[in-house]
Amino acid sequence: MSIWMAMLIGACIGVVLTTMILGQSRNGRIKAEYEQYIAELELEHQQALIAAQKRSVNTSRAVLKGKMAEQLAPIMPEFQYLPSDAKFMGDPIDYVVFDGYTDFRDGEGLAEDIEVVLIDIKSGGARLTKGQQAIAQAIREGRVRFETIRIDFQDPD
Repeated sequence: MSIWMAMLIGACIGVVLTTMILGQSRNGRIKAEYEQYIAELELEHQQALIAAQKRSVNTSRAVLKGKMAEQLAPIMPEFQYLPSDAKFMGDPIDYVVFDGYTDFRDGEGLAEDIEVVLIDIKSGGARLTKGQQAIAQAIREGRVRFETIRIDFQDPD
């Protein structure tokens, strides 16, 4: 074999080996970059998960505090009505208060002193729902009435 042929074969083998080594090195860098990127994504995911869990717990606490406030409202100093006049509904509003009814029932007040008040208890930054706002608007516009519904149970003779 001639020296030129040997040099050509050696050069080809060198090019192939260099390409393989550099390719592996490049692949190794790319693989390392992607592994780092994946690790960063996993860290972001864990942080987002922890933040979501905290938000969930805080929201749950706020809801529980609000429900407790609704139930305890009649015995709180901010509640200006007799607890015996307040009837809990819960939804869409929390209380219907028949202000003055207890005094009237006990013979200490007049019928014309009775006032019907719809109350919703809010705590923190809570606001009225759209449904509650619609109810408040209906009351402001006088769209309120009293009805009696009679149900007769007839004996099947």
